[in-house]
Amino acid sequence: MPLAAAAQTRRTRQPNILLVMADDFGYECLGCNGGTSYKTPNLDRLAGSGVRFTHAYAQPLCTPTRVQLMTGQLNFRNYRGFGVIDPEEKTFGHMMQRAGYRTAIAGKWQFYSYESKESPRYKAGMKPEAGGFHEYLLWHDLLTEDKGSRYADPILNENGKLRRDAKGKYGPDLELDFLTGFMDRNRQSPFFVYYPMTLTHGPFNATPKSADWAAGDRLKDDPKYYADMVEYMDYSMGRILKYLDSSGLAENTLLLFYGDNGTPQEIVSKTRTRTIRGGKGKTTDAGMHVPMLARWAGVTAEGKTCADLIDSTDFLPTMMEATGAKWFDKRPLDGRSFLPQVRGQRGNPRDWAFAHYDPHPGCKVNYTPTRLAWDHRHKLYLDGKFYDIENDYLEQSPIPTERATEDQRAARRKLQAGLDRMAGVKPPVFNKFETDGRKAY
Repeated sequence: MPLAAAAQTRRTRQPNILLVMADDFGYECLGCNGGTSYKTPNLDRLAGSGVRFTHAYAQPLCTPTRVQLMTGQLNFRNYRGFGVIDPEEKTFGHMMQRAGYRTAIAGKWQFYSYESKESPRYKAGMKPEAGGFHEYLLWHDLLTEDKGSRYADPILNENGKLRRDAKGKYGPDLELDFLTGFMDRNRQSPFFVYYPMTLTHGPFNATPKSADWAAGDRLKDDPKYYADMVEYMDYSMGRILKYLDSSGLAENTLLLFYGDNGTPQEIVSKTRTRTIRGGKGKTTDAGMHVPMLARWAGVTAEGKTCADLIDSTDFLPTMMEATGAKWFDKRPLDGRSFLPQVRGQRGNPRDWAFAHYDPHPGCKVNYTPTRLAWDHRHKLYLDGKFYDIENDYLEQSPIPTERATEDQRAARRKLQAGLDRMAGVKPPVFNKFETDGRKAY
């Protein structure tokens, strides 16, 4: 087939979807977002060749975000606890399979048997083979006590069998080899690849590019390695970009990059304007504001930025609009597609964003559940605390109603209407106890 005809075939066929999600990687870590602590040339190049979203948000912890991402639903509908997903749920993997796509996942699963043998939630959740993926290479899909290392000498399960060749190797390298192999084998039919990276989550370990990888303790946990982990994650993204470009798949592949929550609290990073301590687990911007990039060669405008409010529930509807896939009857969707924004169009941006945050039961930290609504400038909590997040990034000084300006009062009314609207969908009910009866917070 002539090259021009082949290119036209790629453009008219259903597009491939490649969704990459970094673990514990806040907005401030990217150079293109103003970060100065880490070298991220490949992600910066991705931003320059696609669309950079400046107001994307996630839940403050991984499982709440991942459940929303995979099901398109807010947590008050279907969240069952930390480290599990309801085995009866439908995911975007199931949806894409039904649309005729070949599907694969590699990286972190963490949706099955998160707790130990003493817990009633032992062996609870969904196994990866039931999650809507034809092939997988995953860490932490087994029982909790068997999860092992995710980095050096990793414990990885490939399609139901433990990898026996992982000694001396690095988990992210094996995962990426697996996914590029999958894309190569399925390049003639549309594919959906989901890569929930293990990087940059702790333990903070050396990478193959660290100075002491060869002679040091590769499993030593030290925050000094976080910079190395960020830069290895960026190196991995460089491999992905090179593969898509050299294979000819870039023209028919929508590549999405996202973070699952903010940077760990042990990590302090700098930007051009401030120093930021990671806020993972917290509902401040340091815990919820995450990087997001999109590229579809020949479709996205190069170097464009978009300030629309984006949420983890929005990815599934975007995939639907891009591919023609259909969601399952009688299962709700809370997100809205941002595909028009990827195309450089106005789309249907939201006026406010919302989170129902309750990581219990199963969360090992006693975070207090809440609901919150926010826009580009202000944030309102269920308890009435109201902040100017542009000028009070750490949310240390709530604005008293009697001291609010007219603009602030108008913003508060808008956000309160948002909280009231969501209360009408489902009133705020939180999990007060762990599975063993202890108070959760």
